[in-house]
Amino acid sequence: MEVITSHTNADFDTFASMIAAKKLYPEARIVFSGSLEKGLREAVDSVRLPYPIDRIRDIDLDAVTRLILVDTRHAGRIGPFGALIDKGVDVHVYDHHVEDKDAVRGSYEVIKPYGSSTTVLTLILKDRSLDITPEEATIFMAGIYEDTGSLSYPSTTGSDYEAAKFLLSKGADLVRVSAFLRKELTPEEVSLLNELLHSETAYTIGGSEIVVSEGYLERYTGDIATLAHRMMDIESMGSLFLLVDSEDRVHVIARSRTPKVDVGKVARAIGGGGHSTAASATLKMTLVEAKETLLSAIRRTVAPERTASDIMSYPPITLPPSTILKDAIELMRRYGINAAPVARNGSVQGVITRQVLDKAVFHGLGGAAVADYMTTEIDTVSDSTSVDEIREKVVGHGQRLLPVIKDKKVVGVITRTDLLKLLQEELRESSMGPKKVRHLSKLMHEMLPSWVIELLKKAGETAEAENVTAYAVGGFVRDLLLRRENLDIDIVIEGGDGIAFAADFAKKQKARVKPHLRFRTAVLVFPDGFKVDVATARLEYYEKPAALPTIEQSSLKLDLYRRDFIINTLAIALNPGKFGELIDFFGAQKDLKEKTIRILHNLSFVEDPTRALRAVRFSEKFDFRISKHTLNLIKNAVKLDVFKELSGPRLLEELKNILEEETAAKCIKRLHELGLLRLIHPNITWSVEREIFFERTRETLKWHELLYTKEKAEGWLVLFLALTDELNEEELIVLVKRLMISGKKRIEVLASRREGLKALSILNSGGARTNSALFELLEDLPLEIIIYLLAKASRESVKKALSSYITRLKYTEVSLKGVDLKRLGVKEGPFMGEVLSELLKKRLDGVLASREDEEAFVREYLKKGKKRG
Repeated sequence: MEVITSHTNADFDTFASMIAAKKLYPEARIVFSGSLEKGLREAVDSVRLPYPIDRIRDIDLDAVTRLILVDTRHAGRIGPFGALIDKGVDVHVYDHHVEDKDAVRGSYEVIKPYGSSTTVLTLILKDRSLDITPEEATIFMAGIYEDTGSLSYPSTTGSDYEAAKFLLSKGADLVRVSAFLRKELTPEEVSLLNELLHSETAYTIGGSEIVVSEGYLERYTGDIATLAHRMMDIESMGSLFLLVDSEDRVHVIARSRTPKVDVGKVARAIGGGGHSTAASATLKMTLVEAKETLLSAIRRTVAPERTASDIMSYPPITLPPSTILKDAIELMRRYGINAAPVARNGSVQGVITRQVLDKAVFHGLGGAAVADYMTTEIDTVSDSTSVDEIREKVVGHGQRLLPVIKDKKVVGVITRTDLLKLLQEELRESSMGPKKVRHLSKLMHEMLPSWVIELLKKAGETAEAENVTAYAVGGFVRDLLLRRENLDIDIVIEGGDGIAFAADFAKKQKARVKPHLRFRTAVLVFPDGFKVDVATARLEYYEKPAALPTIEQSSLKLDLYRRDFIINTLAIALNPGKFGELIDFFGAQKDLKEKTIRILHNLSFVEDPTRALRAVRFSEKFDFRISKHTLNLIKNAVKLDVFKELSGPRLLEELKNILEEETAAKCIKRLHELGLLRLIHPNITWSVEREIFFERTRETLKWHELLYTKEKAEGWLVLFLALTDELNEEELIVLVKRLMISGKKRIEVLASRREGLKALSILNSGGARTNSALFELLEDLPLEIIIYLLAKASRESVKKALSSYITRLKYTEVSLKGVDLKRLGVKEGPFMGEVLSELLKKRLDGVLASREDEEAFVREYLKKGKKRG
């Protein structure tokens, strides 16, 4: 069987090329490898062809002997047909895209650099004098017009004009061509176009202005190329890259009107394809990752790639291995350097740093040779090594200085400072933030107390004085935009040390500082008890899944990139001059508007599984949806069982946060649906009955809170008892140990569940009918257990008894209305305690109504006591 096919997301040039190829291979079957753009789908249905267009599901791939590819040469872009490449199937290729190393090789190829693939095939038909009907000529003209912008794009060639002239002579109907290509936008596309226009960011790379725009679409239809053309027409752009996040992947559509920006080359660099003026790609990653991947590819392909020789410092200052440490320090002071290669006759032996030298001299080793204390296990690079690889070695491997080697000799060095200079240049080349700056000062004054605004301003002033930059970040900023009350303030310091800033700010504000050196964070505790968290802008990396993060200093953007979800990546500038300016690198405002929870990168849940629980909590708390891709990654994390490495305290913290939410029941239901609940304990289940009991427990807790008693219950602990109600005693003990629940009271509460359930059983069987018996049964049980039992009770009499105990009996004073036991002859000691206990029982049961009754009871009890000796 012969099959004619092309790339997925076919357009008019694709369709026309396939029809033209059919005239060269009359026995071949035309099969689309994937979906069609909406306009093309309607056109295919409207044209009259003497043969059918087959669906791929009707094709037996094993029966295919020849594959005729048009308008593409990439195995990865032809859907299931890609599996036939290099499997003995004969391949013929007709294309107008330029040569590249990943192209499929055919036994027969016609590759011409025309404006469209239809032109390539039309001119072959002309040369062979094959007959073309007016219907076919019209379809071919539509293919040429679409890919050349009606013969107006810079990629249009004289051959395209020649083909168009020939087709007109064959009866091509330009009115129908115009109707084919006229695309009315749907309401959803109009909304997306508006979103894309508002998210434009212009970058100047390699001397060319390149616009990158991004948006979200619930279901990808393949018609986005129309929006790219409209945007370029509206704003007269030279080149445009659209990133459209749909379902679990990001679609990249690229268009260019300048020869300096070859979008086909960029698309091929990220796994797509196309030609110099129009190209596309599909990336299975998050929108944030896709944007960074695209920008990296643009810089590599549009701007000349920089290498070590472009950024290194030279000539290098080296030290012979025999140099003594004192002299090495003097040399570093003289040249103002902090590290140097150790080399013998130009050959690198190792690297020595100023820090090592200072410590060695401090310990009296100044006369030792550099060779004794240099680091010998080092990375080196050649003068042609790419900047991306250098970044990986310096940032990823933590090496302070990289020797550059040429012809086995050191010719230069690259330091962290060199990379920072390069970064500064790149930042100057591109506008890295949103197009429009949004100021939140008005909103801050509307939503925040004046003392909080004053505190934030003083933090900014302190940062300015220290020559660093301060930002309020995270949930505080998110909730400000959502107009939700939240004074849980996190401040990030960029360009300096957060702990040093905290110490200075605390001194000025008369606050205390609690530093955490490992994480480079600090907590400011003000005189009134108010707390502010301070952190150094940092990059976290995880040595293994579910581990605590390892911290390195970084920029604000990298610090925000480590956050759990895009909605939590907002920041507010605090320094004077920019106070109140909103920073949104990753489109968080868009996600807040669309009420969507989205992760920033695909390994997010592998690195930190607690984020899966947090995604559910935020979703229910804010009534947001979890994006489809994020949901898929959660499910994948469950399959990988990444939670098994998660420490108990971290899991407990997230579980507590969920239990403390008003939407706790909804959260737990969602955890159950996603398979996350069983990861807490496999025997914890969720059903309508369990949900009713859990909600009843929450209502009982609220009822107790409204009593305003002097004893407060720990709410999350009561709900934890409700959640784990089905676990037996042994299972609960195992879970408590797994979660490493600490605190004397909490351990006592959980350990008392068994006795509490016994007490409930006694009450259910009709025991403890009197108040005194009820008091004696329940007095040793913690309040949390009593509330749990009240929620669990089903019989009205038991509910009434437990309620009576909480509201009246539990807090009964052991006062005896002025009864003087000593005057009545009762001495201090065990017997007095016995008398008090009996008096309390009688009083609880309402037997003794006055002081005289109580005195009479004591005298009588005293007589009995004397008889007992």
